[in-house]
Amino acid sequence: MPKQVVPDAARQRRRRTKQGTVLSHRLIVETALRMLREHGSAGLSARRLGLALGTDASTVYRYFRGMDELTLAIADELISAAMADWRATGDWLADLRDLGLRIHAAYLTHPQAAVLTANRVSGRAHEVASDEAILGALRTAGFPDPSAARIYHAFIDQTLAFAALDAASLALPAAAREADEGVWQATYAKLPAETHPHIAATADLLVARMNRSAYPAALDMLLASARAELAALQGE
Repeated sequence: MPKQVVPDAARQRRRRTKQGTVLSHRLIVETALRMLREHGSAGLSARRLGLALGTDASTVYRYFRGMDELTLAIADELISAAMADWRATGDWLADLRDLGLRIHAAYLTHPQAAVLTANRVSGRAHEVASDEAILGALRTAGFPDPSAARIYHAFIDQTLAFAALDAASLALPAAAREADEGVWQATYAKLPAETHPHIAATADLLVARMNRSAYPAALDMLLASARAELAALQGE
């Protein structure tokens, strides 16, 4: 017989844990995020989560059917942080840029969790709300539905792909990350123009840019393309 899962509206224990805290859905997710930040995905298990909460693993399964369901809840929590206090302004370009930057930043706040969840589709409330906001901005701007769906697809996949890429870098051990970042100065900047003329010509620019995320530039390029498409559709 499958274990009973506590309904969303009642996910709170009446008894306190050994640490004196009242167990809840949110507390489990927040504790899992902390464990991911400190130990990475390899350090997150029901047993270790139970120990961190002052209870046993079986209690965790009263709130989640399994660790994969917890992973989806973590993904939705990241989107929730991105959407907190966000309000549409009616300027579709500004709204989409703000949403993209918010989502990207929320994932980078928890790099280990981002690596674990950026490729997942949770179908949970905050994810759905963000998708509704993105599509709403596009459709309200005047994009026909096929264009809105295509641009939404590119927008969200680009945002999450950069989040995963940048988070993977942040999740590296500090020594490895610093070594990677140093390659641009130590190797690329020293390549001779005789053998690598194009790298040599842009070396200073590469050193200045390549250790920063390209997401804001990529986002602006996507939105500029969308703006040009809308202008063409409207005969401007």
